[in-house]
Amino acid sequence: MAEKTLLKAINEALSQEMERDDSVVVYGEDAGYEGGVFRVTAGLQERFGKQRVFDTPIAEAAILGSAVGMAANGLRPVPEIQFSGFMFPGYNQIAVHMARMHNRSRGKYKMPITIRMPYGGGVRALEHHSESLETLFAHLPGLKVVIPSTPYDAKGLLTSAIRDDDPVVFMEGKRIYRAFKQEVPDDAYTVPLGKANIVQKGKDITVVAWGPILHEAKKAIDSLKDEDFSVELIDLRTISPIDTDTIIESVKKTGRFLVAHEAVKTLGIGSELISRVNEEAFFHLEAQPTRVSGHDITVPLPRGEHHHIIDSGRIAHEIKRVATFE
Repeated sequence: MAEKTLLKAINEALSQEMERDDSVVVYGEDAGYEGGVFRVTAGLQERFGKQRVFDTPIAEAAILGSAVGMAANGLRPVPEIQFSGFMFPGYNQIAVHMARMHNRSRGKYKMPITIRMPYGGGVRALEHHSESLETLFAHLPGLKVVIPSTPYDAKGLLTSAIRDDDPVVFMEGKRIYRAFKQEVPDDAYTVPLGKANIVQKGKDITVVAWGPILHEAKKAIDSLKDEDFSVELIDLRTISPIDTDTIIESVKKTGRFLVAHEAVKTLGIGSELISRVNEEAFFHLEAQPTRVSGHDITVPLPRGEHHHIIDSGRIAHEIKRVATFE
């Protein structure tokens, strides 16, 4: 078992699923010959050929519309959107066709599509390269949304997504592509969609995060290790469907809840999680459920990006405030 980056784990999952199943095809802007802007698909075209790994025009509507046709005719397409903020021309295909086709056809057509897209800030890019748009996908019935936080989960979750008969939006935090390594099995394996992971057990406050922000939450918790309370940290992993049971069980134990995410505050996933906690664990709460999020603004240009993206300091401040509230 070798140590691998998140990027390497994703590349390995793609390669192994293409080897296992001839119906898997990978494509997108520069995803073929160049291996993608971040080189996530590097080497795949050389190994599997231009019929299964290919470049597309700069046309997100065509990229995602063609995926609908491919899936309806027996393929398992894995299209890449170069940055999540570029997906808007293709959003019509996701919302109007891809997410609805199985229900619309009363089960005649399945949509085994996995849309890969880098998301989030932290790499000093421009606004459409740096957004966190998971809410726009999670709001669509018929669509699954996955955000891995670690190399191990990235490989297992992507494998599950490709094998799933429903469309999955697989969002990859670009600033953790090469940020660290983790032991990842060489053989193929799956991590179940729709199941959160308890990263650290605690008894005084529940903290939920995902993607790059999970690692900021870990830093925050480490900075509070001398405080007189313990933190239960949950990696949500699947944004839709949400593993409500794991969160509610934790909050009933701790009595306090905080969610941290990079996306803007209003109508972010944090709002939904707090609503579920209020609905299902209200009488167990000892403090108000709280969210730490990005601001309700367009992602600033690189020089001001750090004002928008939440860090471990902000998370630690809110954890301590909620955990000590009386």
